[in-house]
Amino acid sequence: MGQDKAGDTVSGARALVVLLGFVWGFLWIATAIALHDIQPWTLRTVGIAGGTITLLTAARLAGADLHVPKRERIHVMVGSFFNLAAFHILGAYAQLNGATSRTVVISYSMPIWATLFSVLLLRERLDRVRIVAFALCVAGLAILIRPLFSNGVPVFVFYSLAAAIGWAFGTVYMKWMRVTVPPLANAFWQLLFSFIFLASGMLIFEGVPHPHPVSVKSALALGYIAIFGVGLAHFLWWSINGKVSTVTASIGALLVPVIGVTGSAVILGERPTSSDIIGFALIFAAAASVLLRPAVKPPMTPD
Repeated sequence: MGQDKAGDTVSGARALVVLLGFVWGFLWIATAIALHDIQPWTLRTVGIAGGTITLLTAARLAGADLHVPKRERIHVMVGSFFNLAAFHILGAYAQLNGATSRTVVISYSMPIWATLFSVLLLRERLDRVRIVAFALCVAGLAILIRPLFSNGVPVFVFYSLAAAIGWAFGTVYMKWMRVTVPPLANAFWQLLFSFIFLASGMLIFEGVPHPHPVSVKSALALGYIAIFGVGLAHFLWWSINGKVSTVTASIGALLVPVIGVTGSAVILGERPTSSDIIGFALIFAAAASVLLRPAVKPPMTPD
């Protein structure tokens, strides 16, 4: 009976990991839709605010302890700035200036940059798998963005790369500082600090939001972002963290760019070129080779 219960728990956790891949994949589509009517800083501030409230409510109902030791709060704050605030706002500007499919794939080159930061900060060894992955990523990025330079410098590429590098640094920073905050508490406080950062940016760059006509489609997209894409998704991710194998969790993370690219084509009408497809494949292979290698924990997924 005990073994059956344990098996059911693991099977349920695996199903949730796959579900989260879809939830986070469609988060990119919802963002692209909402950006038609809502400015980037306002969109991210409201989305993170709603997500923070949703996560707090779910955590309280589950009886989770959200306490963070004082000595670790500064590290959680730094991690939040790079993992969430910078990633979200840079990703939004990338989507404003380029195709969502390209943005999501470049952003998910994150495992490669995390590998480099791990070598520099954690003194991890750059083995053959990581060297091959880095080479695949560089080749994929080159094939993906080279045709775009014929029309000038594609600014969205720099936003996307900065988002990926920020996410990577924030993840490795938390390991570097040996932060021991429980996962769910870490998620809540990172969301809360991220809201403070984004709200400050909103007031500086966009001012106080004024009510104005927003299409039903954009309003629904914003609701999806706040409730499901940020709040509930983070709660579920950290609730099941540790209940599934590294490979299973990594496959869930790798589903995000697959769903993002597919959804961009089906819902947003984007049509990838042959260069896009080859670049996507190489970057995906690079990320997969890092995420799926034995004895490596998957990185924290911000979205």
